Amino acid sequence: MNSTGRLIYLIGPSGAGKDSLISYARKRLNGESSVLFARRYITRPPLANDENHIPLSYEDFLERLKKGFFAMHWQSHSFHYGIGAEIDLWIRQRCKVVVNGSRSYLPKALDLYPFLEVILLDVSDDHLKQRLKARGRETTEGIETRLKHNRQMKRALMTNVRKLSIINNDGLLESAGDQFIRLMH
Repeated sequence: MNSTGRLIYLIGPSGAGKDSLISYARKRLNGESSVLFARRYITRPPLANDENHIPLSYEDFLERLKKGFFAMHWQSHSFHYGIGAEIDLWIRQRCKVVVNGSRSYLPKALDLYPFLEVILLDVSDDHLKQRLKARGRETTEGIETRLKHNRQMKRALMTNVRKLSIINNDGLLESAGDQFIRLMH
């Protein structure tokens, strides 16, 4: 695709605060028309304090996938995720498009969109552990597995991704959020 816009691919471990960061940026940008946030289609029902996604049944997801409705799609933790093909139109219209992406899907995303701008939302092990415990979805062993996976993914990203911006989210959301907005402009 010949791009005239920008595609910003936000990644980070579950619990890093990607949804909070996106929500903060949306509010601060207050509808700035050149920045659009892609909603994810997920085969997971909405949960309290969860991201603002579009829930789909597995069958509906597969039907949309067959019809080419997704620009990007992946599977993680037994759920299917999709980013709508409308992002291609938004990019052609010179918009800045923000995607809540997947670290594992990043190589494929870079193949599809070589101009992709990657932002890693990083958080220390201690903060991540606290957030995952508070969320209450994983066992202690599951949390330790996620922490180990996060360290491995971060090393791989820092080694293999040519243009990688890193935002630390150990402190105030406003600090990380303002840095995120600066990277978008």
